[in-house]
Amino acid sequence: MASSIFSSSLFLSSFLRIPLKFRPSPSYFPTFLHRIRRKEYQQFRLFSASMASESKESPSNNPGLATEIDEATKGYIMQQTVNPSPPIALFVLFVLMYRIKDPKVSLDFYSRVLGMTLLKRLDFPEMKFSLYFMGYENAASAPSEPVQRLVWTFGHKATIELTHNWGTESDPEFKGYHNGNSEPRGFGHIGITVDDTFKACERFERLGVEFVKKPNDGKMKGIAFIKDPDGYWIEIFDQNTIATAAGIAS
Repeated sequence: MASSIFSSSLFLSSFLRIPLKFRPSPSYFPTFLHRIRRKEYQQFRLFSASMASESKESPSNNPGLATEIDEATKGYIMQQTVNPSPPIALFVLFVLMYRIKDPKVSLDFYSRVLGMTLLKRLDFPEMKFSLYFMGYENAASAPSEPVQRLVWTFGHKATIELTHNWGTESDPEFKGYHNGNSEPRGFGHIGITVDDTFKACERFERLGVEFVKKPNDGKMKGIAFIKDPDGYWIEIFDQNTIATAAGIAS
């Protein structure tokens, strides 16, 4: 029985991909198709439709991406820069890009740990790389049409562009990317504003996040630095602790 339904499903899967005007009449169907009950056929059509309606950015199409955003991260933001003065009033800081080794691991970190959502994914098969745009925008408000969603994404501020060159995740010879904080030094870090630095860091500890600096370490109390899976530094602070830590420099 199971094998019969499986065979029927394979036939239907191919059949449903054929445009209506090219589909053969029922008289051409294999005999086993006539044995499929109407209910089973309708269930298969609903299943196929649901699969087709899933966007490229859905968790089922992106291993590691969290299916739900942790409530603890709802207050997290990236600082957003907008120039209010003409003639460059429309200029905004849109994206920070860095390269990642394994998208499954990085998507898990940025969605589950930092509470970001996947706004848009772009794949370039000929050049063998993919781009993942992560941010704190509500992805549920994004257009469903792929090109419109691309335009929507590029119209928002302060996103992270994770660049994955295909194959690095399984290459035993790949040693990782330079994070800018060892010689020769260059890129430093990004910053995330949280509602409470100490509570956020307690949560990070429970999740096994690696720290560069905890809030009570060093001279600048109340700010922290954590590492993402590729070793990039992320500064963690809230509006109260940053005033205490850096107010004297103001």
